[in-house]
Amino acid sequence: MKLIPLALAMMLAATAAAKPLVFCSEAAPQGFDYAMYTAATTNDAAAQTIYNRLVEFEPGGTKVIPALAEKWEISKDGLEYTFSLRRGVKFHTTEWFKPTRDFNADDVLWSFGRMLDSKHPGAGASPQGWPFAVDMGFPGLIKKLERVDDYTVKFVLNHQEAPFLADLAMAFSSIVSAEYAQKLLAEGRSANITTQPVGTGPYVFKRYEVGSQIRYEAHPAYWRGKAASDKLIFAITTDPAVRAQKLKRGECNFMVYPKPQDLPMLGSDPNLVVESNSALVLSYLAVNAQHKVTSDKRVRQALALAIDKPAIARAVYEGSAVPAHLPLPMAMWAYNKRIAAPARDLDKAKKLLQEAGYPNGLELSLYVRNSGGGTNPNPKLTAEMIQADWARIGVKAKIVVLEWVELLKRTKAGEHDVVLYGWAGDNGDPDNFLSPILSCTAAESGENRSRWCNKDFDKLIDAAKRTTNLAERTKLYEQAQQLFFDEMAWISLVEPKVMIARQKHVEGYKANPFMTNNFERVRVK
Repeated sequence: MKLIPLALAMMLAATAAAKPLVFCSEAAPQGFDYAMYTAATTNDAAAQTIYNRLVEFEPGGTKVIPALAEKWEISKDGLEYTFSLRRGVKFHTTEWFKPTRDFNADDVLWSFGRMLDSKHPGAGASPQGWPFAVDMGFPGLIKKLERVDDYTVKFVLNHQEAPFLADLAMAFSSIVSAEYAQKLLAEGRSANITTQPVGTGPYVFKRYEVGSQIRYEAHPAYWRGKAASDKLIFAITTDPAVRAQKLKRGECNFMVYPKPQDLPMLGSDPNLVVESNSALVLSYLAVNAQHKVTSDKRVRQALALAIDKPAIARAVYEGSAVPAHLPLPMAMWAYNKRIAAPARDLDKAKKLLQEAGYPNGLELSLYVRNSGGGTNPNPKLTAEMIQADWARIGVKAKIVVLEWVELLKRTKAGEHDVVLYGWAGDNGDPDNFLSPILSCTAAESGENRSRWCNKDFDKLIDAAKRTTNLAERTKLYEQAQQLFFDEMAWISLVEPKVMIARQKHVEGYKANPFMTNNFERVRVK
């Protein structure tokens, strides 16, 4: 075996690190302070690159591990969580901010305080509010957040919350610089925290060409050690076919969500690797329960019974998805196996419409995004298939195609009758599929695109969070799923596999169950 001299080895490693890592992402981010948003694309562009959290998930898994907090203690009654913070963590130095101190307790108090208290000086930085924190019930859950000393903080809860530690590992719990936020506030520029971000994470934000490209550089003083790539570029490419061609030409090193039809072409290329990963993901139709026509559960049930879900799984996903009918993925530990999937039944669907007062059918709008993503590789084809299915029961659907960020904005405002939507789990707990997108609080904020609010459902999921007894939690979640199904709160379509493709010489990537992409240890060899 021939040994490589140390100097040559160091030079080769430096050359590899110097190669930019180019990621062909599927959509533009909403901004760069994730606490203000909910989209997975924003999570990738902000939380996974620029920021850290007190605790995080181990790469590729759901286990909670230390991050900005080195350790923690939970009181016997489950109401107090005390975190010992990591010392020596440096914030990013940028053209717009030069930090004068390391990360400490003040940053934790500011990051959470702005989400918990509408009178907090940082609360106004987000005109749209703090959707995840509100929909997860944090303002009512967290009684107080105490600064014990410079490197110790304590969360005091109003009641037990089984998934609380995992919630703190979620992207919306990212830690921002209090010093920077206070500087912006004094200058009357608080909103800049989401356009000129500063964090402690592996990559420093450099610039964003709107809708086109995001550039980052490795944080030279990153507390976990410098990121594997010196430069990271998000090349925003909404068309999956174009993403695939860019990957083949070497214009990007990594892409997400190729069209199933392109998989044979990508898989046959000796320079590429295609991976299929299981994730906690659902594709569904959110039916607006606040609109007159779709407020009747019989209409929602009729719409569901008319859809040929297996056909969608075959045509849209090329078999890389299975039909779904509940609000939880089948791999989730509280999934209610006793609720059978109903068979497609056009006659019953017509009868339900007649009972609801629509013997001659009805008209409604169906909103879809203009490009494929992790929950659906071809939204337009899916919408056209659903449109044809509904036509068979006398329902005329007008398809409205919108760019992703615009779709988020308009459906949050409740314009739609129906929207083709999807959700990826954030923390491995069933609550994450229920509270943020099905609760009454989420209906009020607009993050629950179905606008369905059921107090009995809320009582069940709230009770499930307040006990650590797994059997009791499972029982409560099973009851909640039965209520969801009886009311047809939304129409679950399929549970897809998540596909990615990369160049063979890209190493260090680990898929995870949350459909996020972290490039901290990814590099081009």
